[in-house]
Amino acid sequence: MIGHDRITTSSSKPPLRTGTNIEGGTTVLNAILDPTGRADELDAGAAPTTLAHRRADLAGAHIGLLDNTKHNAMLLLQEVGKLLVSEYGAADVSIVETKRSFSVPVDEEIVARYRESCDVVITGVGDCGSCSAAAVADGINFERAGVPAAVVLTDAFLTTGRMMAQVQGAPEYEWITIGHPFAVLDRNQVKERARRVLPEIVATLTIGTAE
Repeated sequence: MIGHDRITTSSSKPPLRTGTNIEGGTTVLNAILDPTGRADELDAGAAPTTLAHRRADLAGAHIGLLDNTKHNAMLLLQEVGKLLVSEYGAADVSIVETKRSFSVPVDEEIVARYRESCDVVITGVGDCGSCSAAAVADGINFERAGVPAAVVLTDAFLTTGRMMAQVQGAPEYEWITIGHPFAVLDRNQVKERARRVLPEIVATLTIGTAE
């Protein structure tokens, strides 16, 4: 594992659990919704994506954080990382990177770097259409590489997240939902939000359940 590392990344391409969809209406899936451009490659009859192997807990785990550049995202992720170390026995936050573009999913090079550097990854915050779609794709890419991932989206973009999960061949993929708007919160409110969502993040990254 490497030590705490903060760099900016570039990226070019790319049944789980379900997030709750509170939005109505009918949507149509097409390649335009997929920033990876892989919609036509995915066969609807293909075997479903499976979750990466989960630990029983996060004791001794090396935590990875992936910031998608949205306002307050890094603050939330850093606070979650700090709490995982102080309250759940994680060893450290071993890698922190910031995406060059919030709308483009991570590529294989970035996924490989996280696979070598951490045991689990937390990413977000999806608070717009394209960044929410990309965040869901990121989570699925990490899971396929064997790295448990917790993806954070706001509740205004659940339909977008669900559509991306379907395009990626993981229609039941689950993410963590927080209230929208998120970018307008002040520092103390962001820290409170991190504290509130922490049990669900832990449950998503382990074989446990949220308390």
